[in-house]
Amino acid sequence: MEKPKDNLLEFLKNQITVEKEIVASLEKPLAGMKNPAVKGVLKGVSLDSIKHAELYMAAITLLTSASTALTQEHLDEHRALVEKHITIESNLIKKLEEMIPKIENKKVVFLLNAILSDERRHHEMLKTVLEIIVKGETITEEDWWKLLWENVPFHGAPGGG
Repeated sequence: MEKPKDNLLEFLKNQITVEKEIVASLEKPLAGMKNPAVKGVLKGVSLDSIKHAELYMAAITLLTSASTALTQEHLDEHRALVEKHITIESNLIKKLEEMIPKIENKKVVFLLNAILSDERRHHEMLKTVLEIIVKGETITEEDWWKLLWENVPFHGAPGGG
């Protein structure tokens, strides 16, 4: 009898294969495509498939490897990078929201709305990364001291008083 984790790992591995097949199936047609809108959308699908394969691989790693806590230095680097991109995404969202209502060309509006949707999703994903993944993988010096202090039987008082 297969375990649920084994089923999940098999599913994730299969999805990586599917995503790679999507990329491969679009590679040749994209090279000769003349319509910039269709080419742009299909290229976006291809790039998303590359990203999806990476995310499936990350999920496999999370399920099969022991997680290593980030050092304070790495936490600071990760946090700064993610916060920078949260700001960039926020600015892009504002600019697109201001521009789209002023555009009359429905095809351009469609493309910019697709970008806006992606930017909003990126923004939320980055905020989640900052709150859950980065913080969840971090042990700060303060955490170490707290952990050490909580496990001291008498907290520095003679005889535990």
